[in-house]
Amino acid sequence: MNRHAPTAVRPVVTGVGVLSAAGEGTTALAEAVVHGKAAFGPVTRFDVSARRTTRAALLPEPRPLADAVLAAVGQACRSAGLDPADPDGGPPVLLALHSDRHTRATLAEVSTGTTARWGGPGVLRGYTGACVAAGTAVADAARLVASGRRSRVLVAAGHLVEPGVFAAFDAGRALARDGELRPFSTGRSGTLLGDAAVAVLVEAEPEAERRGAPVLARLAGWGRTGDAHHVCRPEPAGDGVARAIGAALDRAGIAPEEVDYVNANGTGSTLSDHAEALALRRVFGEHTDRLPVSSSKAVHGHALEASALLELVVTIGALTDGLLPVNAGWLGPDPEIGLDLVLDGPRTARPRYALTLNSAFGGANTALLVAAR
Repeated sequence: MNRHAPTAVRPVVTGVGVLSAAGEGTTALAEAVVHGKAAFGPVTRFDVSARRTTRAALLPEPRPLADAVLAAVGQACRSAGLDPADPDGGPPVLLALHSDRHTRATLAEVSTGTTARWGGPGVLRGYTGACVAAGTAVADAARLVASGRRSRVLVAAGHLVEPGVFAAFDAGRALARDGELRPFSTGRSGTLLGDAAVAVLVEAEPEAERRGAPVLARLAGWGRTGDAHHVCRPEPAGDGVARAIGAALDRAGIAPEEVDYVNANGTGSTLSDHAEALALRRVFGEHTDRLPVSSSKAVHGHALEASALLELVVTIGALTDGLLPVNAGWLGPDPEIGLDLVLDGPRTARPRYALTLNSAFGGANTALLVAAR
């Protein structure tokens, strides 16, 4: 039984914007992920000579974080057909960023820049909840729209690879020793960091229809859970991930067998990938054997607070283009994983529903379920 009350309004995605190591815009990102063209290279932004790992996925054109986020916002608003002179005003912004000494200044710059160009109140709320920050923001945006409290909400996120975080991940032996991110593969040895600036416009379906805006996908369900298991290790059986997926399916009112693709968290960590595979098996049962899975992190890297939004854009692209992203970095099967991974090349499919999953240190998990338009 569906435990969630029906939503008053269906939230849809009408605009996306993205800057990633693959380039600027969704076309460059889609080309990279569907063909498994990993964007990792030597880190030249700061000195990594003393680090165990020296590679990351960096923007081709370096720029300040606020500038990158505003560029993504501009892409999203233009693709959604927003008019800066709209008397209804621009959308409020939910912004996910890494928490450091620059956060307050970046929030202010993005808020001021968005208001100046697109109107509206600027940044309504900031999210710094590690690798589920943007997923949490999307869930909040969907809830605000579905409840009728907002007609549209702009979710934005940004992460640039910086020396402090890089050093912390390297010292914690979280980064891949061989410089390749290999989700779910035998021989995987960790993750690799990546740059990203992303924006997604979430809008009430009737409002999108009124404006004649393009509907890229529908946010059909979302789930958020916490493991409270360990400060950095995942709950071994994937309980929190499974519960987040279940909540998203429950909210959408669909059966597990109706999901046709999963863009997994897939960080390349031995423990995390194993726990996630167990979570998928727990939710989907025998359907797991026929459920295509891949982690696009193998191409664009782990963008931390921006990851969930970047991977939502990838997942929407799989729905609209009919090509499932490749699980790159593959060396061979891990007998403890047992997933139907998309390997060797893009898989042609027409998913009705697709999931994108994210997990963070501390045991936080998000699941976003998107439906084809």
